[in-house]
Amino acid sequence: MSTEFDDALVPRPDAVHHDRFFDRFMLNLHPADATAPSVITGLGHYPARNVVDGFVVVTTGTEQRNVRFSTELSATSGAGAGPLAFEIIEPNRRWRLRVADNPAGVAFDVVWTARTPYWLREVELGNNAGPPTKFEHLVQSGRYRGSLTLDGATHRVDGWYGQRDRSRGVRNMGGGQGLHLWCQAQFPDRSIGFLLVEDRAGERLLAEGAVLHEDGTVDDVVDVGHRLAFSDLDLIAGTVAVRTAAGRVYHLEADASAGGGFMAGAGYGGGHGVRRGRGYLDHEVYRLDGPVSPRTLDTSLTDRLCAFRWGSTEGTGILEFALTRSESYRYRPTLRWRCP
Repeated sequence: MSTEFDDALVPRPDAVHHDRFFDRFMLNLHPADATAPSVITGLGHYPARNVVDGFVVVTTGTEQRNVRFSTELSATSGAGAGPLAFEIIEPNRRWRLRVADNPAGVAFDVVWTARTPYWLREVELGNNAGPPTKFEHLVQSGRYRGSLTLDGATHRVDGWYGQRDRSRGVRNMGGGQGLHLWCQAQFPDRSIGFLLVEDRAGERLLAEGAVLHEDGTVDDVVDVGHRLAFSDLDLIAGTVAVRTAAGRVYHLEADASAGGGFMAGAGYGGGHGVRRGRGYLDHEVYRLDGPVSPRTLDTSLTDRLCAFRWGSTEGTGILEFALTRSESYRYRPTLRWRCP
């Protein structure tokens, strides 16, 4: 950890921040031993635009259901929008999330409790156009207690994994990137995570992350490799590997066949921070055997819940990926390390 992170979201609209400034969170919720259902929810404040918006995405074995909502930040208490309400019970330690009934047929009332320290860095990237990307980025692994209701059936989610992602600043990732990977692989005593961005020539723009242990150890990632199989722009399977500052090497075999996790359904791809007035809500369903894919949506960004294997240890977690649609781009594997 570089500094103590102020967990509270910027509460009120103001004219102090840049028009593209945001302060938001994303948390996912999934079983420790299965790749369905996968729930991703998030909410962001855009104080210069007087906007708060959010989403709930749930992927079952057959479909992905999306709900997006937005309203004026000044019309809220700052602790929710649409069907989503959140409470920071203990900063950087415990959050409560509640989602009321909505057209996606999913509702939950859960408390996320940290199981690892958080990892915090400032991300800086130049862009071909517009202001540079510069934002604080925090990730932290936890477990849930509470209940999830899906199509009227209520299930306990005690012990399910959840990755918390907090980001605050200006993000303008347009132009120049070829491959984006964000991995958060959950294992019983640790979370293995990294963010990797490459340009269209395969040159590395950013590679960072950490292995976060339940005993409090933070082992920074110093190198990342990948050998992935895609069908067009969609991930099928592959291997990602990290080296850490402590000299550990982790080879993670990922099975991405569960499908879904298309972040266009969450409003990524230009839908965040847009002024839509008060009480906006929309929704849709993507069938996983239908024509929807990273090629057809307004962003290829996908948060796929994967089954991971690290040696003989099994885990689950999110492998987020996006490949540019530029015809000049060809995916290039970089993993040449031997498994220890």
